[in-house]
Amino acid sequence: MNVTSRPFQFSPETPFGLHLYPIFEKIYEAGVGKPASDFRFTSGVTQFSTTTEVVVTCLTYYAVIFGGRYLMTNVPAFRLSTLFQIHNALLTLVSGSLLALMVEQIFPKIYRHGLFYSVCAEEAWTQPLELLYYLNYLVKYWELADTLFMVAKKKKLEFLHYFHHSMTMVLCYVQLEGRTSVSWVPIVLNLTVHVLMYYYYFRTASGVRIWWKKYLTTMQITQFIIDLFVIYFCTYVLLAGHHLPSISNLGTCAGTDASALFGCGLLTSYLFLFISFYKATYKQKAAANTGGAQQQQQQQQQPASKITEQQQLPKSKKIF
Repeated sequence: MNVTSRPFQFSPETPFGLHLYPIFEKIYEAGVGKPASDFRFTSGVTQFSTTTEVVVTCLTYYAVIFGGRYLMTNVPAFRLSTLFQIHNALLTLVSGSLLALMVEQIFPKIYRHGLFYSVCAEEAWTQPLELLYYLNYLVKYWELADTLFMVAKKKKLEFLHYFHHSMTMVLCYVQLEGRTSVSWVPIVLNLTVHVLMYYYYFRTASGVRIWWKKYLTTMQITQFIIDLFVIYFCTYVLLAGHHLPSISNLGTCAGTDASALFGCGLLTSYLFLFISFYKATYKQKAAANTGGAQQQQQQQQQPASKITEQQQLPKSKKIF
């Protein structure tokens, strides 16, 4: 009896039904000219692997966006609709591809060894994940172009926007240097949000109205809450394992003190900034809409009350 092989084989190693990483390896080698398995993130050797490069990029980014905003003062805004659509469509596809590749690498570790192993064990930092983390880091440089579009289109530059864009790039660099095994948690959540976010901007660039914009900010806030819950735990295990082994029963977590503390501090600031943005954008807008509706209702009711008074006055005169 002939058994027809199924095109998709679902298993812990193939959560999407087929092996994605071998496909990626072929594409990578065709583009780079070297096998993906040869990649290693080496400080001072790999592109954008030094603090100087990261700092210079941040300073250049700030100079360009603020200098550009000044130069655009008396210049009409550019539309750039087609270019903006292409930019967002490509980032949607790239973010989705990286997300799928990372999930394929991480899911078997969680399934076979558990969540603690996946976020803390040194063995959870693998060569394929290191390459994917690095590619995600490079995408953060690409995402700086988001702000250039805002400047060219004369959109308001929010502190949250340029701080988040530049410092997320720095965060990715710091975690590559620190080799923190928990890196996949914030990266996977961030990629999930970015797939939806860049799809949203791709659609709205063509004039489509999307009703769920508000929920993107809610998702980002939820993302940071989950991030902080996990990385606070991992940082406690790491610091206790390194400095207070007598009170730690869990061993330790892979990474350095500096990378862990930097991640905790930055993601905490993100949470407060996004909550503040949410309140300023949506709560005040809701309050303004409510106030406007009440004022309109009062204006509609006022003539009726005056008419009632005018109708009642003659009657009172007749009584007296």
